[in-house]
Amino acid sequence: MVDDLVRLSRSLGDPQFDLAILAEGNASAIDGDAFWVKASGHQLSNLDSGGLVKVKLSEANAYLVGPDLSDSDTREALRSIVIEPVNLLPSVETFMHAYLLTLPGVHFVGHTHPTPLISLLSSVNTRELATQRIFPDEIVCCGPETVFVPYTDPGLPLAKAIRDAVEEYIKRREETPKTIWLANHGLISLGQTAQEVLSAQLMSSKAARVWLHGFASGLELKPLTNEQIDRIHTRPDEHYRQELLRQRTGNPS
Repeated sequence: MVDDLVRLSRSLGDPQFDLAILAEGNASAIDGDAFWVKASGHQLSNLDSGGLVKVKLSEANAYLVGPDLSDSDTREALRSIVIEPVNLLPSVETFMHAYLLTLPGVHFVGHTHPTPLISLLSSVNTRELATQRIFPDEIVCCGPETVFVPYTDPGLPLAKAIRDAVEEYIKRREETPKTIWLANHGLISLGQTAQEVLSAQLMSSKAARVWLHGFASGLELKPLTNEQIDRIHTRPDEHYRQELLRQRTGNPS
């Protein structure tokens, strides 16, 4: 599991994919009643097991039902939920990972800042774009629509905003989402396997590039209809492809 998380992290930070640079982004994986998450300040592109922190899952989630914290109190809260190594501070987005890893079927989470998607996430009609799909593989890898979260201060406030948006999605669609857009911020993908998380990241970035090419050319792109999206989302052959994506291992590069 740790090895899978390290491979996922390095793929998310691979310069060829343009998903995250420097110390941007983070990733996590469930481990029983705990989880591993990238340490604050470490880079995804060259991460190894020494850049991961093991965190208490239930204790991290307990902060989501309490009041917001000051910056200094947040650091102390993060230190209080560390299992090992005690000399590292987990990412400020640890609370978000803690919540998402409790969702059905979610064993891995990846969070990045893809350049083309950031352009869309900074536009005035981002919320509308999150509900649209423009080609079948986007549905297969990213789900029938993406959860949208307005810009929120990173850390505990963002974790609570993500929780509220995801729970609304689950109540409405009766399934766990695959992707989450954070306005003016970045992308989150969820999956049973590390490969499923990476596939959703890469396909989300591709979809963003398609939108941007359409806008730049002056063309008006025609999204798939709700009926077409639902048909693809429920096709047995597409479910088979999804399972193959989950089982695939290794860096696709």
